[in-house]
Amino acid sequence: MSKRYLIISGLFVLTLAITIGSVSSCKKLMPDMIDPNFGVCGPVDDLTNSQTILFSRGNDQFFAIRDAATGLGPYFVSNSCGGCHSSDNRGHPFTILTRFGQTDSTGNKFLGQGGPQLGSSNLPGYTPEQIPAGAASSKFIAPITAGLGFLEAVPDTEIINMARRNANNPDGVRGHPNYSAVPSNIPPLYGSVPRADGKYICRFGRKASTYSLVQQVAAAYNHDMGITSDYMPINPYNYLDQTAPPASSPEVNNDDFNSVVFYVTCLQTPNQRNADDPTVKRGNALFVQIGCETCHKQTLKTGYSPIAALSNQTISPFTDLLVHDMGQALDDGYTEGDAKTSEWRTTPLWGLGLARNVQGGNIYLMHDGRAHSIQEAIKLHGGEAAASSARFSKLSTQEQNAVITFLNSL
Repeated sequence: MSKRYLIISGLFVLTLAITIGSVSSCKKLMPDMIDPNFGVCGPVDDLTNSQTILFSRGNDQFFAIRDAATGLGPYFVSNSCGGCHSSDNRGHPFTILTRFGQTDSTGNKFLGQGGPQLGSSNLPGYTPEQIPAGAASSKFIAPITAGLGFLEAVPDTEIINMARRNANNPDGVRGHPNYSAVPSNIPPLYGSVPRADGKYICRFGRKASTYSLVQQVAAAYNHDMGITSDYMPINPYNYLDQTAPPASSPEVNNDDFNSVVFYVTCLQTPNQRNADDPTVKRGNALFVQIGCETCHKQTLKTGYSPIAALSNQTISPFTDLLVHDMGQALDDGYTEGDAKTSEWRTTPLWGLGLARNVQGGNIYLMHDGRAHSIQEAIKLHGGEAAASSARFSKLSTQEQNAVITFLNSL
């Protein structure tokens, strides 16, 4: 055996030992990753080989770190999509989003002054961004991105029908689709038809003001990272710095952009755990009995999607994709689309039980993370949800715990 081979072999063994030691050390330093079988970071089933490759590319782009050379800034919230949507793609107060603008539904009056989102960080040489005087503002935590492609595939007709079925609800639950103007360069969704005023049903975002995942990804690049695309080519510069020129060409190319859209479209949905547990079953029954299921619909059916794996599927998102008046305590004085300032989209509950694992052992619920337990979040439900919240408070301790156990199984 040659000396060269012995040296190479020795280096290999040393490298392997260092690698194993590093991995062991990382386990002590890094939190445990969520089991991919829970469907929060992997692709949906039944993708083709080419679609799986595209999903993988999108995953790489989703977590790619951007800098000034790759278009970041000058104002931004995070330097990657994964910075706001880590682990199971759920947000955290460390990267909270501050929206500002109009106080009614007539349109954002501060788009020329840095709106609609505050860049909480900036590149060197730029004056930190400030919220303009007189602008209403609200803080949002980025929602979970798992299952978004399924929600996009829910037909408009189903959303409209869910609103109509609330017409005589005795608890006063109504809810309505949030119609919003959509830029002409955003591709229309299959089967989506505008209202007489040209506005479309939107379903993404805390106030359901975003039409599609193409628009959502474009807005995330633009507002969260200051990166332009063909769909949002104008950078929302700070209103104190009007000298900065617009980008001469999109800062994210279409191939990378489309791969990210495909990635978020094809993320799996979280699986329910312990569904057959008697306490979970009891909690589910109580959840329906006290009226929570009126808005947090347990099952929806998707329609046609150009991605076959998403077409005609029964899903369990626990949302009706409508906006509801949640009462004075949750009125943030800010609105988007047709939503009033106290109206919020019904947040999907799938993955709720995984939230604590990816939020540092704590939990941050509601649109701004103000609730630190499921019980606290339920108590904050006012307006159309007040009757259900009151019924929960009247349950026995054992019954309340059953409801919480059920919600933690999602």
